[in-house]
Amino acid sequence: MADFDTLPHEQQLPLLLELAEAATGLYALPAGLSVKLVNLSENATYKVEAPDGRRWALRIHRDGYHSRTAIASELAWLMDLRRTGVVTTPAPVKGRDGEIIQQLGHRTMPRPRNIVLFDWETGAEPGIGEDLSEPFEVLGEVTARMHLHTRNWKRPPWFERLTWDFETSLGEAKPHWGRWRDGMGVDRDKQELFGRTVDLIGRRLSAYGKSADRFGLIHCDLRLANLLIDGKDVKVIDFDDCGFGWYMYDAATPVSFYEHEPQVPGLIESWKKGYRRVIDLGKDDETEIPTFVMLRRLLLVAWIGSHSETDLARSMGLPYTEGTVGLCEDYLRRFG
Repeated sequence: MADFDTLPHEQQLPLLLELAEAATGLYALPAGLSVKLVNLSENATYKVEAPDGRRWALRIHRDGYHSRTAIASELAWLMDLRRTGVVTTPAPVKGRDGEIIQQLGHRTMPRPRNIVLFDWETGAEPGIGEDLSEPFEVLGEVTARMHLHTRNWKRPPWFERLTWDFETSLGEAKPHWGRWRDGMGVDRDKQELFGRTVDLIGRRLSAYGKSADRFGLIHCDLRLANLLIDGKDVKVIDFDDCGFGWYMYDAATPVSFYEHEPQVPGLIESWKKGYRRVIDLGKDDETEIPTFVMLRRLLLVAWIGSHSETDLARSMGLPYTEGTVGLCEDYLRRFG
């Protein structure tokens, strides 16, 4: 029997689907379910649908990315955000054994995978081609409420999440998503340009600091794919990357993969307008938002390089790296 980790991506997909279909038996769900892959990034997420129309989202966690305790920590935060009315987040479903986090093995996989089932949330993913000024304003307000919550929330003593600082994002020693130097199409000229940009980001963030009013528990991935617009409500999903980082990083992630689009400055202004309804933005905080946009862009160059098997990485690929050149040049002109 082949080892899952040695198989090509295309051969892994049907095995993950087998695991997902078997995992539905861990829950008190009706018969006749359909299971369909909807997203493959760090994790594999499936839409589970019953004949009567009820739906759920089943998440199979990537092996080795998060510990069971880290997953429990993510769920503890998103459930408290929902419980306290801060923002609508996905509601986890307990398994037949009463546990939220399930584990199930597959004959080709060296270890059982952690699995979580969520009730399906209604709403539509926004697109960059739409008028997003009002949703971004609402998102800014929602984000500020989330930040206020984390500053006051008493975390469980066992709480464990990744830290997203300069070293773990763009540093050489231990970047969570791989090295930006290994991104698709990062040739010698781009290494020099990107390197100067990374050095400037590092200097500016070192001066900005990590005081408690600037650095804490954040979502870390508020990109459009993780938002659902449901009438006037903006719901937040996929807390898988949540961890400890700069609060203003959450201002940059909503424009992920679209940082170069002309409407982005206006969208960030809308976000800031909504944020200020809850928390005052200091001058230094506002000044460094472009730094976090640039950090995020280069972090995604690294992610695409280290996740080249995913559909998202394939769809962005070399053009995304090429489009980063102009952003780096502009950032160096403005802040260098």
